[in-house]
Amino acid sequence: MTIQERSGGAVLVDQLAINGVRRVFLVPGESYLAALDALHDHADSIESVVCRQEGGAAFMAEAHGKLTGEVGVCFVTRGPGACNAAIGVHTAMQDSTPMILLIGQVGRAMRHREAFQEIDVERLFGWTAKWAVEVNDARRLPEIMARAFRIAAGGRPGPVAIALPEDMLSEMVAVADAPPAPILAPFPDPALVAEAGRLIAAAKRPLMIVGGGGWSEAAAADIRRFATAWNLPTACSFRRQDIVANDLPVYAGELGTAVDKRLIARVREADLILAVGTRLSEISTQGYELVDIPVPRVPLIHVHADLAELGRVYQPALAINAGPGEFAAAAAALPAPGTAWDGWAQAVRGDYVAGTVPTPCPGPLDMNAVMARLAEVLPAETVMVNDAGNFSGWLQRFWCYRRFRSQLGPCNGAMGYAVPAAVAAAIECAGERPVVAFVGDGGFMMTGQELATAIRHGAAPLILVIDNASFGTIRMHQERHYPGRVVATDLINPDFTLLAAAYGAFGETVSRTADFAPALDRALAATASGQPALLCLKLSIEVISTRTTLAAVRGG
Repeated sequence: MTIQERSGGAVLVDQLAINGVRRVFLVPGESYLAALDALHDHADSIESVVCRQEGGAAFMAEAHGKLTGEVGVCFVTRGPGACNAAIGVHTAMQDSTPMILLIGQVGRAMRHREAFQEIDVERLFGWTAKWAVEVNDARRLPEIMARAFRIAAGGRPGPVAIALPEDMLSEMVAVADAPPAPILAPFPDPALVAEAGRLIAAAKRPLMIVGGGGWSEAAAADIRRFATAWNLPTACSFRRQDIVANDLPVYAGELGTAVDKRLIARVREADLILAVGTRLSEISTQGYELVDIPVPRVPLIHVHADLAELGRVYQPALAINAGPGEFAAAAAALPAPGTAWDGWAQAVRGDYVAGTVPTPCPGPLDMNAVMARLAEVLPAETVMVNDAGNFSGWLQRFWCYRRFRSQLGPCNGAMGYAVPAAVAAAIECAGERPVVAFVGDGGFMMTGQELATAIRHGAAPLILVIDNASFGTIRMHQERHYPGRVVATDLINPDFTLLAAAYGAFGETVSRTADFAPALDRALAATASGQPALLCLKLSIEVISTRTTLAAVRGG
C-alpha cells in the first residue's frame, strides 16, 4: 500500500484525530503554521478554541481534561507562548490531569543560537511535566504522539510538553499513522486487596481518604459502593470533593484549605488510614503533619497508580500499585464485615454536618445567604469552578457535591484558573449543565479577558467575582504573622459590571444580601439564553474567610 506524503503538521493533527481529540485550545503562532493549516482540514471533527493568552489556553486544556477524563490538548507558540502556558502545565502536574502541550519551535538549523523566541522545552518543562521532548524528524511523529497520549493518560495522569520545530512541521514525509494509544493502569494484586480488607476489618476507627487523578464515573461509583457497604468514613483530599457524593452518610468532608478542625482531629484519632489515589500532599495533610513521615503512627494502606509514589514520602504498612478505578472495583467486590465502628462512623459524619452550619458573616452582603440561594436554584449536575483564594472556602465548605466531575479547582493553588476553566467547561457542556465560577477580584484580573473567548465560542458560564479590593489570603497571613504591617495587598479595581458589558456579557453588581436572589435570577436567565454572565459581589475585607474575621485574626 502506498503511503501518501503529508506535511509534518498534517501527520501531527492526524494523530490527534486518531486518538479521539475533539477540541484543542490555542493561541495561534507563526511557529506552527503547518499544524494550523492541518487543523483547517479537520475543522469538522476537531474544534479550535481560540484563546486570548496562552496561560488561559493551558488552563482550559487542563480543565477539559479534568472534566472529561480525555487528554486536554493545547497549542502555543515558542518562547513567550511556552512560558505563558507553563502555569497550566504546573497545574496539570500537581492536579494529575492528562494534558499535552504542543509548542512551536524555531527551525532546526537555528537551534542553540538563542534565535528569535527560542527556548529549550526539554529543560523548561523537564521537572513540571511527565515527559518533555523535541521532535526533530516528522517521520517520528506517530510514534512520539502515541507515546505522549499513553504517558499523559496512563498511571498517574499528567502533562506532556512537545516542541515542534517550524521546519519539521512543514516538511513532507511519507509515514504510516500509529493506532490509538492504549491507556494502561496497573491492576491490584488480589491477595493485597484481601489483606487490605482484613486490616480494615480489624480496625476500630478506620478512615478512607480518596483523591488524585485518573478517576472515572465507574471508579467513583465503585468507591462509593465500597465505602457505603463497609460504613467506612471517607474524606476527600483537596478539591476532590466530587469523588464521593457529599450527601452520603459516609462522607466526612474535605481535607483542604477550608478544613474543619474536627476532621483534622478525626484523622489524628483514626487507627487505620486507607488512602486511595491521593498522594497525601501538603494541603491534605496540613503541612505533612497529619501523617507521620517516614513511618505513619497508624497503619497506612496506600493505593496509587504510580509505583514511584508508594514509599516516596510515606512508608505504608501495605502498598498497592493500582489505578483508583481498578482498586475501587476490587474493593467493591469484597464482602462487607459486620463493622464494629458504626458509632465512630456516625460521629465522624456528625462532625461534617455540624461544620456545614455557617458562622455569622458580618457586613451588608451575607455570603452564607449567597450559598443558600445557590443551593436552592442550581441543580446537582452544575459544574462548580473555583479559583485560588480564601473566598473559595464558601464553595468548598458549603456546596454539596452530588455528581462526579462537577468540581473544577486548581490543586496547585493557581490564581487565574477559574475564568478559563469555566469557559472550557461551558463549551463542553454546551448549555446542558450550568457552569458557575467563583473567582476573586485578583484572580479575575489575571485571566478575565477569556470572557472574549466565551463570547466567540458561544459559551455561557456564570462568573461570581468576589470583590474585596484585596489579595485577601495574603492580607490574612500578614495580619496574623506581621500585625500592623499591611503592605502590597490592597487593590484598585475596575467596574466589573461595565467590564462584563464591554465584552458582551451580562453584568450586575450586588452589595446587599437582599439584592442577590433577583440578580442571580437575571444572571441565570442570561446564561440560559446563551450569554455569559458576571455578578460582582462586593464583600467587606473584614470577612476574610468562612471561619473568621480580620478583627478576630488581629485579636489572636
